[in-house]
Amino acid sequence: MITGTIKSKIDNIWTTLWTEGSTNPLTNIEQLTYLLFMKDLDRAELEKEKNSEVLGLEYTSLFPKDHPEYRWHTFKDLGDAQEMFNLMQQKIFPFIKNLNGENDDTAFSRYMKDAIFQINKPGTLQKVVEALEELPTEDRDMQGDIYEYLLSKLATSGTNGQFRTPRHIIKMMVDLIAPTPQDIISDPAMGSAGFLVAASEYVRKHHPELFLDSILSKHYHNNMFHGNDMDSTMLRIGAMNMMLHGVDNPQIKYQDSLSQDNIEREKYSLILANPPFKGSLDYDTTANDLLASIKTKKTELLFLALFLRTLKPGGRAAVIVPDGVLFGSSKAHKDIRKEIVEKNKLEAVISMPSGVFKPYAGVSTAILIFTKTEIGGTDNVWFYDMQADGYSLDDKRNPIKENDIPDIVERFKHRKQEIDCKRKDQSFMVPVEELEGNDYDLNINKYKEIEYDEVEYEAPIIILNNIEKLEKTIAEGINELKSLVRNND
Repeated sequence: MITGTIKSKIDNIWTTLWTEGSTNPLTNIEQLTYLLFMKDLDRAELEKEKNSEVLGLEYTSLFPKDHPEYRWHTFKDLGDAQEMFNLMQQKIFPFIKNLNGENDDTAFSRYMKDAIFQINKPGTLQKVVEALEELPTEDRDMQGDIYEYLLSKLATSGTNGQFRTPRHIIKMMVDLIAPTPQDIISDPAMGSAGFLVAASEYVRKHHPELFLDSILSKHYHNNMFHGNDMDSTMLRIGAMNMMLHGVDNPQIKYQDSLSQDNIEREKYSLILANPPFKGSLDYDTTANDLLASIKTKKTELLFLALFLRTLKPGGRAAVIVPDGVLFGSSKAHKDIRKEIVEKNKLEAVISMPSGVFKPYAGVSTAILIFTKTEIGGTDNVWFYDMQADGYSLDDKRNPIKENDIPDIVERFKHRKQEIDCKRKDQSFMVPVEELEGNDYDLNINKYKEIEYDEVEYEAPIIILNNIEKLEKTIAEGINELKSLVRNND
């Protein structure tokens, strides 16, 4: 968690850019990402050079030897703002854009082609560089927190109903699903690649041995992480975000995941996603097999059908859905719930409070965790009623002590032991037969027993007598005030 001091420094950078006239949050984040990438690239190179020297191994740097000024530790100390600006515009930024040379196969190469450096004043660039140098980006977790705070500047949802998923919610979902080095992971509505980054960090932390295996290491860098989005700027930020977090060549592309162009089937072993909940859907270009499986224009339902289509048998999903998916009464709502419960294995429904996505949206949501089997397997579904996520549920989202997330992760891992939990508890199991008898309703309130506190009131006649006494007291007070006014006149 970043401190108030670091937040203040980032806010000052933001103010500097706005003062220059750059008022588009997405553009500002993109420009800062370029500079953060430049800083992190130099740090990584310094570390590799040090290791090669200690081990006595030959190492070829990414940076040209005759241009030390391309490297952050030299660039940041250039005293002349105009020199720094010219160097960035004419030399360094073209160098960064073409890091992969003629290789156009990487996401970085594809989406950096159209990149433009848009900090347009020498003095502004120098101030931003000085400010970024003060941020402790060397620590990977801190770097992620700083980047997350930058992304929080995207204060409104997109035109298709997408909005930023809080980093701690993403981390919780990744902890619940526990990716492995063998997984092939997809987010078909990736945005800034938050889920893919978190999954990469989880694997890196819990399975460091994968980097000792050349096959697994190659898989990690080139084929483990897949994502689609329809915003080229977000794809560029996503590609940079993945590279900043140590994934060389993520498979991310510009594509409408619900369209006919997406022909993927049974490709992924794991899906992590918070797909758009609303927005414009081009019915004519939507994949026919999705429309055939579930006749609806609701994107949240079509995405669930997409997940089932693109998961391999045995593949798992942890996805966020609006509450309406859980209890909607239309045929489409019932059909997709029935598909997940009867033909696959629904494992958990985690109900989240509506404030989780504030200040961007106040929608109530839930997390569905299921496994694709195509032959059923749902027996008892684990329900959890999240009351707190470690932050206030208002627009300010200040840190608070109450936090159910550690309890959710721990209980989920041992959920089979909760078969006898009471329906009054925060988590409990519901047998599949009960779900079937309720039209596959997945709303936790359908099954949770609410314990009401008994309140005793005074007898009606006593309440009326008390009201009469109060009225008498008020009348006497009004008469006293009238007397005082008359005497003063």
